[in-house]
Amino acid sequence: MKPKAGTYAVVTGTGSYIPPRIVENADFANNRFYNEDGTVIETPGEEIVQKFQQITDIVQRRCAETNHVTSDLAVFASQKALESAGFDPENLDYIIVAHNLGDMKNGSMYPDILPTLASRVKKKLGIKNNKTIAYDITFGCPGWTQAMIQANYYIKSGDAKSALVIGADTLSRAMEPHDRDSMIFADGAGAVVLEARESEEPIGILKHAAQTDTEEHIDILRMNEPFNPELKGDHQYLKMLGRRVYNYALTNVPQLAKECLDKNGLQLSDVKKILIHQANAKMDEAILKRIFRLYGRKDVDMSVMPMTINTLGNSSVATVPTLLDLVVKGELEGHELNSGDYVMMTSVGAGMNINAFMYKMP
Repeated sequence: MKPKAGTYAVVTGTGSYIPPRIVENADFANNRFYNEDGTVIETPGEEIVQKFQQITDIVQRRCAETNHVTSDLAVFASQKALESAGFDPENLDYIIVAHNLGDMKNGSMYPDILPTLASRVKKKLGIKNNKTIAYDITFGCPGWTQAMIQANYYIKSGDAKSALVIGADTLSRAMEPHDRDSMIFADGAGAVVLEARESEEPIGILKHAAQTDTEEHIDILRMNEPFNPELKGDHQYLKMLGRRVYNYALTNVPQLAKECLDKNGLQLSDVKKILIHQANAKMDEAILKRIFRLYGRKDVDMSVMPMTINTLGNSSVATVPTLLDLVVKGELEGHELNSGDYVMMTSVGAGMNINAFMYKMP
């Protein structure tokens, strides 16, 4: 007797928007940096930049053009995903946009999230179907992966046959220029079209794992006052306690990754690629080593983890869908995905939130 066919959420199209504007590390060398207590860091700017590159492996990042906002980037990525899928946007059941601070205009520190970015994307795409439900999700950097988990439920339940899931951010605009962490964040967008597929074997999005830790970790990524006393006032900037973020990620992400594999009845050796949030290259490498260690392996295969942070920086919710798009389209040298391959997509960020889901290439 053949196994009963099930409904699965399958990626039929991917797209990303990588802004053309390149900001080099050297562009920060003349910045005056401050400590959290408001005192000036006397270390020369060039030395600070060099140390930053050693710690994060970031050489350059991409920033949005001044006339674009987050929803514009989301539209650019969505158009590519819809074209890739050959999908008529009028037939979309859901549009879900993951972001953090909405359409913050260049030069402004005020987030703009009303109406939702998803509604703006729907309007900019020219979709007239009032049954295309559009809404946002804010879940920190893991927002896109969480939106994928939600969309999967809609499709598996029979509530939807399709969804456009987008991750877009312009966090570079939320950073204080006198904060060394301003060199980490970048802008970008990634999108996928999900469609329902009947299959006798599990394909597409499989089981996931997630957690939210607030008791001790709620404040390690937050909006707060600037370090430079001269800027104090109504404006708040994105602030990060880098060491605590690093320690939290190393302690929790490997365990959650294993939980995700266990839920799916898989071993690490089954995984072709791990698409992890591009937060800090050294941190991601340390996380991967700990995942391998959980399986008693010292032979860490770094090729399982494609990286883009060196040239794209940390574009928050856009990092994982951008990675997926680049790998699927063969635009990351040495990385490819084929039918039957298992992929883990995982992220960590403000909340503190972590999630991971398995995906089997159809």
